[in-house]
Amino acid sequence: IDVLMLNEFNMLPDLSINVFDYNCHVDLIKLLRQEGKLHRLRKARQKMSELFPLTEEIWLDWLKDEIRLTEDESGREKVYELFERAVKDYVCPEIWLEYVQYSIGGMGAQGGIERVRSIFERALTAVGLHMTKGATIWEAYREFEIVILSTVQPPPGSVPSQDQQELLKAQLERIHTLFRRQLAVPLMDMEGTYAEYSDWADDGVPEMVTRQYRRALQQLEKCKPFEEALLVSETPKLAEYQAYIDFEMKEGDPARVQIIFERALAENCLVPDLWIKYTTYLDRQLKIKDLVLSAYERAVRNCPWTMGLWKSYILALERHKADHQTMTDVFEKALNAGFIQATDYVEIWQSYLDYLRRRVDFSKGKKWSRELDELRAAFARSLDYLKQDVEERFSESGDLSCTIMQIWARIEALHCKNMQKARELWDSIMTKGNAKHANMWLEYYNLERSYGDASHCRKALHRAVQCTSDYPEHVCDVLLNFERVEGSLEDWDAAVQKTETKINRVNEQRARVAEKEALQARQEEDKAENRRKAKADKKGQKKSQKANRTGDKRKAEDEYEEEWGEDAELPSKRLRGEKDFGSTATEELMETESGLFGRRAPPRKTEPPGFRKNQQGSSEAPRQPQDVSKEPRKDENSVFVSNLAFNLDDPDGKLRTLFQGCGTVQQVRPVFSMNGVFRGYCYVQFEDQLAVPEALKLDRQEVDGRPMYVSPCVDKNKNPDFKVFKYKTAMEKHKIFISGLPYTCTKETLEDLCKQHGTVKAIRLVTNRSGKPKGLAYVEYENEAQASQAVLKLDGTMLENFTLSVAISNPPGRKMEDKGVPSRLLGAAMPRQPQGARGKGRTQISLLPRSLYRQSTPDAKAENGTVSAPHTTVTDGVHGGPGSASLDTQTKSLSNEDFARMLLKK
Repeated sequence: IDVLMLNEFNMLPDLSINVFDYNCHVDLIKLLRQEGKLHRLRKARQKMSELFPLTEEIWLDWLKDEIRLTEDESGREKVYELFERAVKDYVCPEIWLEYVQYSIGGMGAQGGIERVRSIFERALTAVGLHMTKGATIWEAYREFEIVILSTVQPPPGSVPSQDQQELLKAQLERIHTLFRRQLAVPLMDMEGTYAEYSDWADDGVPEMVTRQYRRALQQLEKCKPFEEALLVSETPKLAEYQAYIDFEMKEGDPARVQIIFERALAENCLVPDLWIKYTTYLDRQLKIKDLVLSAYERAVRNCPWTMGLWKSYILALERHKADHQTMTDVFEKALNAGFIQATDYVEIWQSYLDYLRRRVDFSKGKKWSRELDELRAAFARSLDYLKQDVEERFSESGDLSCTIMQIWARIEALHCKNMQKARELWDSIMTKGNAKHANMWLEYYNLERSYGDASHCRKALHRAVQCTSDYPEHVCDVLLNFERVEGSLEDWDAAVQKTETKINRVNEQRARVAEKEALQARQEEDKAENRRKAKADKKGQKKSQKANRTGDKRKAEDEYEEEWGEDAELPSKRLRGEKDFGSTATEELMETESGLFGRRAPPRKTEPPGFRKNQQGSSEAPRQPQDVSKEPRKDENSVFVSNLAFNLDDPDGKLRTLFQGCGTVQQVRPVFSMNGVFRGYCYVQFEDQLAVPEALKLDRQEVDGRPMYVSPCVDKNKNPDFKVFKYKTAMEKHKIFISGLPYTCTKETLEDLCKQHGTVKAIRLVTNRSGKPKGLAYVEYENEAQASQAVLKLDGTMLENFTLSVAISNPPGRKMEDKGVPSRLLGAAMPRQPQGARGKGRTQISLLPRSLYRQSTPDAKAENGTVSAPHTTVTDGVHGGPGSASLDTQTKSLSNEDFARMLLKK
């Protein structure tokens, strides 16, 4: 089977599953065109045109194919119809030029010349103001009229008749008029047109035309910077077009505003905000029915997921007196558009119901029964639709306060005087979880107060007092005030008794809650106090150990901790709350962990073990830290810098250069491991405290491809409750999370893939500490709509034979108390060794055989495509099943004999 045929067959199931797959339609059309199967190609193009506006390239290919197949006049009419459809999708000078040139070929038919002129005039209206491409239409129109002039001129030496003279004069006037009209429009290369007219006109250029030409030149000079910006910028040029649009709107010429909007939309057709801005301008300024409705029709075809466009479209149809069937058809299309939020469906239903309500003339009595029946049926259908279709898709109705039912009840009470129906609706509202809210009861009470009677008002308030849980005092006050005005003494006594009972019960509940909260607060304070005491005891123990050290045996770690404080913020303790562009808690933890056991290794003043050996084997020895102990520590003048690369060359010099613009850098203290390897964080101290706020502004600035974290330097001994960051877990609707990327994927490749669906503001490829990619990325778009569109288009697509999974960024909740720190998993399995007489641990090597370790992966809910790091547990290696003994904190500790027995088994 032919390869192209095989590919075509593979595409058909995709289109049957998702007919709105734009790229699949494009690929199918390309394949069919290569095969030359014109009949099936025509059907494929027709189907795509019904679903989407076609691009300029697709339309031109389609038109040229149909023109080649045209043999008779009936075929020409079909091509004319196709051109009419093409010019409605986008304003494209190339399509209009192709249209007028095709029409010239039919000028020999009856009325052909007038038809050509009519198409030329429409083309000038559509694209004649296009500053860079509009001149081609003007010139083509002039050339056409000059050709007509040559046919009406009498032969040389002959005397023209009166009719010939009048015809010749009229044709000359047409050409003069075209020159004058063109010179009044600011277009590129106007000077050449003016020179051509000067040569062509026997009597020279009229003064009035010259003045118009000079005004157009002035306008051209104003617009040239914007046109030049468009020429040098890359597609889609949205920012440049926005600036151009703002300029033209200030100038106030509606025709020029319209053409620049159309030019921008031709390259940014999937930007809802641009369509909204354009349609709003047409609604408020031009108010021309054909222009407004045509713009809305194209807008909802390009951005069908944008509820605001559909809502404004329905209003525009009603404003321009569209028939009822058209309104209903547009609304049904909106329901099938695939909105991204449940609340969008509520709003579109409200817009349609408002329209139906305005159709009913309640002043005509029984005459409005038909429209009212339709309105009631629409209300009932909306409730069923929200309950079934919307809740099934979004797991929520989108109308938690039952706004549609409230509007229906008020219409029944106000216009139809049907309080029974209104009360039934409000009973249904209260059964949907709204009975606990005071504002809902007061809405119902106000309805009864306005259109009902005192008995039902009293009943509603008594039920409100009984059910309300958020603001019971307010409801009680309303009931008492009502009885002061309306009630008898018995009613007053009953109200007082009911409100007092309710308030007493509420006060008791609040007292229990307050007591529980106070107890929890005391427990937290006790825990904090115990932690502070434990830290103080630990610090005192370390000081006593330091006193036993003499001479050179004192470790560099002690000097470093004396200088900076044990509780200064370290990377292993610093989990970034404000995520680096959508990163999850697991990724941030992995990026900021300092080592296997999470211990802070101080810089060494002596050569690390194996230093001379490394010098012999390699020219690059581990970096020796500088001696910074001479400078006194000033936390208020310092900042803490972390998340730097371990292989960062000369961190001292680089950070000095980076922070020198903030103020005079007094010292930089990079932190190194025991073997002299940079740990990825350091302290920067300034001479002036005023430099610290400026330094904090450099937070998240990239250093060698990694975002640098800059935060205040705070001693946790003095400020144990100090927290710099708050971890957010809200869904980031303008960002998408992509997993399954090939490891060779670059930012440029990913940007080329994602910018087709919106404006990409930032891209972050997730890497580990060594800089190796993890196949994950976060992409930030300009708004939620673009991110949603990218999810729809990119999810499940292929990139270098890798299938991508794309979703809206949804960071997981932070539950650090239930998760072990990844870098301490192995160390947590073994108790810490006590220190010897010199303050050094007896051993830092685990004596447990490697075969006794096993990996167990707990069940974890994946969010953003990632799961928690697997926990490491230790087993005997033989009975590794559910009943095996494990050396974790929940099992009995093993003796030396137990370990020996396990080793003998191995």
